[in-house]
Amino acid sequence: MGDRRQRTAPHLPRAPFPLPTGPAFWRSPVRGVRFTAVLGVVLLAGITLLFVTGLLSYAAYNPDLAAVNDKTPAKGLLGFYLFDWPTGPHWLYRLTQGLHVTVGIVLVPVLLAKLWSVVPKLFALPPARSAGHALERCSVLLLVGGALFQFVTGLLNIQLEYLFPGSFYPLHFYGAWVFFAAFLTHTFLKLPRALRVLRRGLPAAQDELASPAPAAETVSRRGALAVVGAGSLLLLVTSAGRSFDGGVRQTALLTPRGGAEPGTGPNGFQINKTAAHVGVTPAETGADWRLTVVGPAGETQLSRAQLLSMGQHSAALPIACVEGWSTSDQWWRGVRLRDLAALAGFPEDPPGVLVESLQRSGPFRSVALRDNQVRDPRSLLALAVNGEDLSPDHGFPARVIVPAAPGVMNTKWVSRLTFGELR
Repeated sequence: MGDRRQRTAPHLPRAPFPLPTGPAFWRSPVRGVRFTAVLGVVLLAGITLLFVTGLLSYAAYNPDLAAVNDKTPAKGLLGFYLFDWPTGPHWLYRLTQGLHVTVGIVLVPVLLAKLWSVVPKLFALPPARSAGHALERCSVLLLVGGALFQFVTGLLNIQLEYLFPGSFYPLHFYGAWVFFAAFLTHTFLKLPRALRVLRRGLPAAQDELASPAPAAETVSRRGALAVVGAGSLLLLVTSAGRSFDGGVRQTALLTPRGGAEPGTGPNGFQINKTAAHVGVTPAETGADWRLTVVGPAGETQLSRAQLLSMGQHSAALPIACVEGWSTSDQWWRGVRLRDLAALAGFPEDPPGVLVESLQRSGPFRSVALRDNQVRDPRSLLALAVNGEDLSPDHGFPARVIVPAAPGVMNTKWVSRLTFGELR
């Protein structure tokens, strides 16, 4: 008699949970080489602009002029491009740094989308199939790490949240060079193919970023790009206003210098640090305050009344800071720096000057200004702004204001000016 027992299929082990190293783990139908190429081209233009404006910002601090200005003393050849920062146009730093910060903020959704689009390749095995592939993987690791580091530290600095170890200036400067080197390498390897894909397309069988078993589509690739663009537009609208006065500033909801102005009246425009924050007291800025002017003619001490008795000049200049915020032109009035240089013993062709503040600590309590900055007739030791004496938070009894200079170079609560050779 034959065996009438029902035959059953052998028990098969259940497939293990897919790992990130396998293509089955990544099932979004949005991923694809063309989608990534579009994001890559946008980042190519944006990051190049960020790098150029970042270098311009670094040059604006005149780090090769004096040790007090140089926050990256070990830069060596990385300072090859430095040049004498000009004083015109007077809105130059306001433009370059405003672009740097605004573009950086706007690129955040693009960067995140780009990283998301290529994340399967970061887990792909084997790690290297050839020398060229190994170079590509190394450049990608440096690129991803560098991008995250630069964007995170930059955003924290904009928000005045100094949560990173060490000073922002050297971290961001050296990090930028590492990141841009990886960026150039990656661009050299990938840009030709990205342009071909954008021009001619790519057969689905050759699209290594597309999922081999995509999930059901919930948004098209065009829709995903539209979402990224909308995110960038939202960040632009809610951050760019910090560079303008009036009602536009109130739209900058995501930055510390957005919203309403800090006060009303002639002194009611944006400030970075208050007198109380840096420890400058009313006793130090009262009737006993004296400005010390030093040069070949010796050391001269001037009271505020004596400064007011000297020739007074006016200049319409903005305040523009490294965090990307700025004011419109304010009307400053005071003594020209070149007139104080003449008092110090330089009646013709004044040299640079070392400016020192009553502020006791901080990386820019002392700054050096170039000779072209001292000679510019708009460079003032300001005593008043918009027709009123400086407020304590705007630098009373005297502050420096120089066209096209970063905000921290416009020293507040000035106590000493030393004209001559700078080291």
